[in-house]
Amino acid sequence: MMSDPEQGSVAAGRPFAAAGIAPAGPETDRVEQALLAARDLIEATVVRHRRELARSSLAGAAHAETVERLVRGATQSVSAVLTGAEQEAPLLAALGRLAAAGGDQVTVKLLCLPGAVHTGRLRTTPRPFPRFEVRVADAELEETLLVDSRTAYVRPDPERPGRAGSVVEDSLTVQAVELLFAGAWANGVGLADYPRLTGRLCPRSARRILECLRTGHTDEVAAREMKVSLRTYRRYVAEVMRELGASSRFQAGVRAVELGLLPGRP
Repeated sequence: MMSDPEQGSVAAGRPFAAAGIAPAGPETDRVEQALLAARDLIEATVVRHRRELARSSLAGAAHAETVERLVRGATQSVSAVLTGAEQEAPLLAALGRLAAAGGDQVTVKLLCLPGAVHTGRLRTTPRPFPRFEVRVADAELEETLLVDSRTAYVRPDPERPGRAGSVVEDSLTVQAVELLFAGAWANGVGLADYPRLTGRLCPRSARRILECLRTGHTDEVAAREMKVSLRTYRRYVAEVMRELGASSRFQAGVRAVELGLLPGRP
């Protein structure tokens, strides 16, 4: 049974009528259909976004619970790779509670990727552990937690859905994870030596970069000396130039001498 075209037109025009706008023919019908389709798309997007937020919230709660449980059981050492954003918050909170509960003799090593340092939290976090060290390394590592050389917890990038964190207690696997951590740790630099990319440069690191520029080191050689990737080194150079208000590397050297970051040449 075929539908009446006029009835379809009237039905399609009802939203316009409800708004006090009379239907104006086929062109109005096409516009209204496009608006209705856009509305359906927006509603579907909102529903999907809410579901993703709910899943993310559950995953975050499970991660924080796992970190808390593992750190609470530490008696000798806690080593961790921090990848940035807000991912370090559960670990720092758990370490604070461990120290408050009398576990302040645990050795703590935090290896930060550049994204974790830029949050600024690690520069201001109280350090209640006598053996607490933070280093920065530009490495391809996922968020990792090692406890007492017996347990490893590896959490993939939260932006890559469908991959859950893994708690590993197999001794050979934990040893392999420890070796990866140790290699990155050995190539890291102390937090105090890492350039502040938030508006205030670490003078020591700035001087190293400026010395490399003044002595004519290629970016590749300078990056190796600073134990960072080539891209990271060039980012540092750009940051130094921006902080010094220089439009060229030569001008950055001149400004560095004027500010006392580099000694002047005779």
